[in-house]
Amino acid sequence: MNGHEDTGDTPSLTANARFLARLQPFDGLSSQTLEHAAAVATEQSVPAGKSVLVEGGEPGTQLYVVREGALELVHQGLVIDILSRGDVFGHTTLLTGEAPHFTVRAREDARVICLPAEVALRVLSRPEGSRFIARTLRDRLAKAARTMRAMPDVRTRPVTSVMLSAPVFCEPGLMIADAAKLMAGDGLTALLVNARNGLGIVTDVDLRDKVVAVRASGDAPVSAIMSQPVRTVGARTLAQEASVQMMEAGVNHLPVVDAGGTVVGILSASSLMTLDALSPFALRSAILSAHTVDEVVDASEEVPKLFVDLVDAHLDAPALTRIVTALSDAMTARLLELTMKRHGAPPVAFSWLALGSTARTELNLASDQDNGLAYADTDDAGVNEYFRVLARAVNEALGRCGFSPDSHGVVADNKDWRMQASDWRRMFSDCLGGWDTDRLFRAAIGFDLRHVYGDLSIVPELHDIIREAPRRARFLSGLAGLGSEIRSPLGFRQRLTGPVDIKKSGLLPVQNLARFFAFANGVTPPTTVDRLVAVEEAGKRGSDSAQALREAFLSMSHLQLRHHANAIRAGRAPDNAIDTATLRPLTKAGLQEALRVVAAAQRRQAQRPSI
Repeated sequence: MNGHEDTGDTPSLTANARFLARLQPFDGLSSQTLEHAAAVATEQSVPAGKSVLVEGGEPGTQLYVVREGALELVHQGLVIDILSRGDVFGHTTLLTGEAPHFTVRAREDARVICLPAEVALRVLSRPEGSRFIARTLRDRLAKAARTMRAMPDVRTRPVTSVMLSAPVFCEPGLMIADAAKLMAGDGLTALLVNARNGLGIVTDVDLRDKVVAVRASGDAPVSAIMSQPVRTVGARTLAQEASVQMMEAGVNHLPVVDAGGTVVGILSASSLMTLDALSPFALRSAILSAHTVDEVVDASEEVPKLFVDLVDAHLDAPALTRIVTALSDAMTARLLELTMKRHGAPPVAFSWLALGSTARTELNLASDQDNGLAYADTDDAGVNEYFRVLARAVNEALGRCGFSPDSHGVVADNKDWRMQASDWRRMFSDCLGGWDTDRLFRAAIGFDLRHVYGDLSIVPELHDIIREAPRRARFLSGLAGLGSEIRSPLGFRQRLTGPVDIKKSGLLPVQNLARFFAFANGVTPPTTVDRLVAVEEAGKRGSDSAQALREAFLSMSHLQLRHHANAIRAGRAPDNAIDTATLRPLTKAGLQEALRVVAAAQRRQAQRPSI
C-alpha cells in the first residue's frame, strides 16, 4: 500500500478523495461516498517522536491514513513495522472499543488523514472492509510474533488474549457421565450450565473431587456437582488483574463476559500459568502442591523476587498487597494441611482467621503475622491441646516463610487468640463494652478478620456483633481516639525533615480512621480503601475526609512498596523507615501533601463532639 499517487483515472475527485480511492478499504466506493469521506476528514500533523495511538492507552475514535512521512508500529517497546504513505491504521481499536494493541509513533514528521468513526465504520462494514481488517490484523500479528524475542508483557494484554475458545454450555439436567464424555471429547476443562437461578460451572476438578472421590452416580444431573454462584471477569480486564481475582476466589476457571454480560470465553489457570509476568499464580500453585513444609518454605523464597518484578511492572499498591496476601493464604492453607496430615484430623470444626493487615488484604513484605483460631465449643480439654500444637507448628513455619510472629502476640499459638467459638463471641461483645486500652487494642486487631481455612463458619456471627458498634458510644469514642492520637511527623511549618515511619505515621492513622468511620456507620467492608469508599458513598460520618484520605493512603502505599522493593534489591530486609532526604523533590512533596491530608482529618476528628 506504499507509493500511491494522487493522479489517476478519477480526475473529477478532490485530491484527498483521489488519494483514498487508490487504497484498501476505500477502493470500490462510489465517487459520492469518497467525496463525503474526504470532506468530513481532517488532517493532523504528527511531529517526529509523537504518538498517535498508545498501546494499552485510550481506545481510538478515528481511522487514520498516512498522507506523508512515516510512522512506527511499536509493540512492547519493539518496532514491529513501518507505516508509510497510504497505510491505514487504528481500525482494530476503533471497532472493538478496546485499548490499542500497538503504539503508532511518528518516525519522522508526518501527516495523517483522520476519518471520524461514523464514516470509518460504514467503510469497514463492507465485505471489502472485512477482508482488509482480517488481512492487516493477521499480517501485523505475524510480524509481531516474529519480532518479539520474549513473551509479550501481559500488563497490556486483556483476558481475551489468553482465554480458552468459545464457551460450551449444557442444561442442568445433563447426566454427569454425558458431561464427562463431552468434556473429554472436546478437550474441555470446564462446562457452563444454563441453570434457572443463574450460571453454573462444572470443571475437571469437580469431576475428580465430587464424582470420583465420593463415588457420585454418573446418572446424576450436572446440577448436583456444579458450582454456583459463578464469579466472572470482564473482557477488558487485564490478564494480570484477572490472575489476582482468580487467586482470591480460589478457583481455576473464570467465565469472561462482555459489556452486556454475555459469556464470550473461559479463562483457565493453566493459560495464566504459561505467562511469565503472571508467575504469582504459578507460585501459588507451587505452594499449594508442596509435599512438605520445607517445600513450602522453599517456594516462599521466590516471593521477594516476584514482588520486585511486580513493582517494576507498575502494578498498583492494592493489587500488590492482594497478591502477597493471597500467597500468604496459600502458605497458611498448605501448612495447615501438612500439619493435620502429620497430627491427624481435627477433633472438631475450626476456622483459621486472618487478622489485622492480613484480613484487610494489605499484607506486605515488612508485615508480621496476625492470626487467630476459633474452634467449635467442646468440653474435651484435649481439643485445645490439639489446636495448640497445630497453631504453633503453622506459626513457626510461617515465620520461616518470612512472616514473623506479631510482636504483641496476636497469633493462633497464643491462647488469647485461640479460643472456642463462644469465647470469640464473648470477646467481641466485651470489646464493645468500653474504651480501655485492652479492649481497644483487641478491637483494632481482631475486628479486622477474615476466614482463611477450615469448616467452622464464625466470621458472619462476629461481623453481626461488630455491627452493634453504632449503639456503643463509649467504645466508638475510644476508637475515634485511635485515629486522631498518632502525632504527625510534619514539623511546625508542615514540612518533612529527617526519617519518617511511613506505616506508623502515615498509613496507620488512615487505617484507624477508616475503621472508626466504617464501624460508626455500621458497615464492615474488608479493606481500608473499601471502607473509605463506603463511607463516602453513604455520605455519613467521615465522608468529608474519605476521598482525600483514600488518595493519601494509596499514594503512601505506593511509596511504601517501592521502598520495600529498593531494600530487597540492596539485599536488605524491607522496613518502613524512609529517609526523606533521599527522596526526589516531587516524591517528597507528594508525601508531605498526603501527611497534611491525614493531619487535617485527625484535627477534624478530634474537634468533633464526643459520641
